[in-house]
Amino acid sequence: MKRREFLTAASAGVAASAAVAMPAIAQSAPEVKWRCTSSFPKSLDTIYGAAELMAKQVADATDGKFQIQVFAAGEIVPGLQALDATTNKTVEMCHSASYYYVGKDPTFGLGTAVPFGLNARQINAWFLFGNGMNLLNEFYKKYGVVMFPGGNTGGQMGGWFRKEIKTVEDLKGLKMRIAGIGGQVLAKLGVVPQQLAGGDIYPALEKGTIDAAEWVGPYDDEKLGLYKVAQYYYFPGWWEGSAALNFFVNQDKLAELPKNYKAILTAAMAQANESMLASYDAKNPVSVQSLVKAGTQLRRYPSDVMDAAYKASQQLYEEISGKNEDFKKIYEDMKTFRNNAYLWWQIVEFTYDDFMVRARTRG
Repeated sequence: MKRREFLTAASAGVAASAAVAMPAIAQSAPEVKWRCTSSFPKSLDTIYGAAELMAKQVADATDGKFQIQVFAAGEIVPGLQALDATTNKTVEMCHSASYYYVGKDPTFGLGTAVPFGLNARQINAWFLFGNGMNLLNEFYKKYGVVMFPGGNTGGQMGGWFRKEIKTVEDLKGLKMRIAGIGGQVLAKLGVVPQQLAGGDIYPALEKGTIDAAEWVGPYDDEKLGLYKVAQYYYFPGWWEGSAALNFFVNQDKLAELPKNYKAILTAAMAQANESMLASYDAKNPVSVQSLVKAGTQLRRYPSDVMDAAYKASQQLYEEISGKNEDFKKIYEDMKTFRNNAYLWWQIVEFTYDDFMVRARTRG
């Protein structure tokens, strides 16, 4: 689905939602039941809750005729197999993060986040008004799915560590839970990346199976209890300036939907996409203060770590682009969009934010 259609369908879905009480519509609408498997546990109400919000909006807008049942990670398939379940039609759709599947193809990383990539507003702009959704869905056709934006975490933290990271040397040999291309970059710096679903992070840290872990940010990390098993909390999360979540819908099942149901589903996903970021922006400031009160030590990554990570990222992109035309095509488009976006950001957003930070310290 093209970005313009995404926005048009979203508007149509809102109109359809306002009309669901009309008996004629309710009587003529077919009954459709879908299943959506999530990559996330129910305990993470913000990120898991996006799929539940989507399903509720669909049901409300169709007077219960189109129902989507959401399943948490592990209830149908493990969290990191959500895409496969959608491809093979075990379920009609899933809510996941595309970078969980870079093992299939590194191009999957571009649909969620890559190191030193786009922030939340920029990736939504690239998806909807740049070439993002068109290029990515051209790639996702190989897997029989259509992608829709499914939320965004906003800016992320840089992970929990049992020991302080003072230089690049301190990273060597660390076993760290980290997903996507960020893990490949850290591997160049000596880290041993581990890919674990959200619900598996705490026990792995507690048992010492891993030495460090990143998840999202203060609100979710506090819910997972990570501060209880690691003391040092680093920032920024350079491997994902923000993380876009994704709804993947089986393309055959999407094509079978009546036109109005397709519009309603698209509108519901758009609402979930917007709601998640707003929720994180409201909750993270409170949670980070709570974590500090509980003894968490906030640390900024040293400059040499940031510089080394940036250099390793650029090397990796060149290596992947030399072997993967899909990645090269989409990454080059994203990079151009990012560079233009940050030119504008520097002129307006950065200068304003910098002033507000200094003004806050002055009271």
